[in-house]
Amino acid sequence: MPEQYATPSKLQLSGLVWQLWCQLSRRRKIQFGLVSLLTLVSAVAEIVSLGAVVPFLGILVAPEKVFANPHVEKLAHLLGITSADALLLPFAAAFAGAAVAAAGIRMLLLWANTRLAFVTGSDISIEVYRRTLYQPFQVHLSRNSSEVSASLDYKVGYTVGVLLQLLTLVSSVAQLIAVMLALLAFDATVATIAAVGFGSCYALISWLFKRKLAINAERIARESTQVIKAVHEGLGGIRDVLLDGTQPFYCEIYRRADYPLRLAMGNNIFMAGSPRFAMEAIGMVLIVGLAYSLSLQPGGVAAALPLLGALALGAQRLLPSLQQSYSAWAGIAGSRAALAETLAFLEQPLPEGVLDQQPLPLSFKEEIRFDETSFRYGTCGLPVIDKLNLVIPKRKRIGIVGGTGSGKSTLLDLLMGLIEPDQGNVRVDGVSIAGHNRRAWQRVIAHVPQTIYLADTTLAENVAFGVPRSDIDMDRVREAARQAKIADFIESRPEGYEAFVGERGVRLSGGQRQRIGIARALYKQASVLVFDEATSALDNATEQEVMSAIAELDRELTIVIVAHRLTTIKNCDSIVELSNGRVVAQGTYDQLLERSESFRHMALAAD
Repeated sequence: MPEQYATPSKLQLSGLVWQLWCQLSRRRKIQFGLVSLLTLVSAVAEIVSLGAVVPFLGILVAPEKVFANPHVEKLAHLLGITSADALLLPFAAAFAGAAVAAAGIRMLLLWANTRLAFVTGSDISIEVYRRTLYQPFQVHLSRNSSEVSASLDYKVGYTVGVLLQLLTLVSSVAQLIAVMLALLAFDATVATIAAVGFGSCYALISWLFKRKLAINAERIARESTQVIKAVHEGLGGIRDVLLDGTQPFYCEIYRRADYPLRLAMGNNIFMAGSPRFAMEAIGMVLIVGLAYSLSLQPGGVAAALPLLGALALGAQRLLPSLQQSYSAWAGIAGSRAALAETLAFLEQPLPEGVLDQQPLPLSFKEEIRFDETSFRYGTCGLPVIDKLNLVIPKRKRIGIVGGTGSGKSTLLDLLMGLIEPDQGNVRVDGVSIAGHNRRAWQRVIAHVPQTIYLADTTLAENVAFGVPRSDIDMDRVREAARQAKIADFIESRPEGYEAFVGERGVRLSGGQRQRIGIARALYKQASVLVFDEATSALDNATEQEVMSAIAELDRELTIVIVAHRLTTIKNCDSIVELSNGRVVAQGTYDQLLERSESFRHMALAAD
């Protein structure tokens, strides 16, 4: 992850949780508050259900003694009960009702916790993706796409887990307090000893496992990115992998990332769940010891049965609450690094004005002018574009040539407003395209790259790329396809414009993909078309067909072509030769053959 987004990883776990809370919408915070109220209701129900144990067991053992209680006697009178034995049924029904009600509330709380955690996780995932898409082009250049994929897949998943564990922790602690209050009412000494004993054990375990959980958290965050990267690299170059037989190499890369990832995940699950068994054994030993101790008291075990029953039920509730609280803490601690990286993506600053209403297209009537424009990548190194001066008149066709590293693609990125110059300006009719004007200018431009990205959807949707299906203007699609000389091919297919192209357009030839790219640019109805070596990967015959389609486009369009082969720009109105980020020659094809020795070398090499 780029350094500028790494600050959340420096925070303590509590700070990360607070930052996560601050990222939630007002609606989600209100929902968390409502779930907290439900947690309190569940805790009260727990106290009631535990409190009903003693009188119920007392009636089973000594109904006369319970019947003699003044409060019970009044209640019995109201219910029309005249004997001690008749108390059993209503008390049994009350105890069963309290238990069922408490269980029902706990189930409702579980449903609310789970649903809230996952819908909040969806909010977070959508916001991470949204903020990532709005980042400046330079940020995307500096970032590996596997970082974003891993964040949206693994790390947001772990953040959902953190939310669920936080809700579980709150409800478990509330239930723990309720159980302790009920046990304190039965026997304060035993309840205190149990709470201190079990609490100390879990505190010790937490201290012992804390460092290992933190190490595993870092490993999970790191290796999840490497797993996604390995998948992208292996499948992205599948032709070469199959041709060269390098499957074992990529499988080993994947194994080296996936094995430590799964091992760390498994270790965290073990550390979260393993204390339960030791605590259950200790609890059973304590109850057996207490039963033996009470059996030596006057009245024996029979007299102590209500207390033993209440303590046994309390332990049965206390230990799971303790275990859930510890397990939730362990889950949060084990997801610390993934949470930090998710927060870093959530806190990506949005460029100025990106959320404003879509501006009107910038007026373009005369020229695009580069004035002493300079640009470099990063803060060190030589400028890629160095004090460049260039004028591109409207309705002209401009070719850009130059050797590798001369700055051709960077010049186009500056022209399209994808990056901003470090010095100088890019102006359209005297108006700078920086800041708020950038989006207005980009509405005037369409881009045809060397590799056309095609989605696995219909031809019509690929031409009207990014437009909802219901909003596609099919007349514009057909006209764009006709101008790009791809309409005959599309309309000859049985499905026509509804034919699917396959993933990345695998069902189309290279020339057909490029023409779809041209049709896409024309559908936008832009007045400036930019071709970035759009035909360099094609064979000569296909390239000539595509260039013929470009040559026949409306002369009202301003076209800028970066070319690898000089034959593709031979008919341009003007050709600009770049070297080391500067214009070293400009003119028609024949003029450059006369004036520029380096251009003559390029022309001879092309021949």
